[in-house]
Amino acid sequence: MSKPKGKDIRFLAATKIGLIKKKYCRFKKSGIRYIDYKDPDYLLKFINEQGKILPRRLSGNSLKYQRKVAQAVKRARHIGILPYVADLLK
Repeated sequence: MSKPKGKDIRFLAATKIGLIKKKYCRFKKSGIRYIDYKDPDYLLKFINEQGKILPRRLSGNSLKYQRKVAQAVKRARHIGILPYVADLLK
């Protein structure tokens, strides 16, 4: 009893070969130069469920804008617009 070749390997999910999404800095792409720390809805995009700032490798921001995002989030937290701990923030 011989098995047909190529039928032995099975994957639980479809493999994503060649479907790597290119990350980009959304600030550079849209020409945003200033990140408003008084806009908590926009800053929520850069915070995870625990309230931590997303790293560059996940958000895709350039180093320059990642620093600006971090500064804006910290300013917003300091004046009380964004909470430090956000279990049900999103």
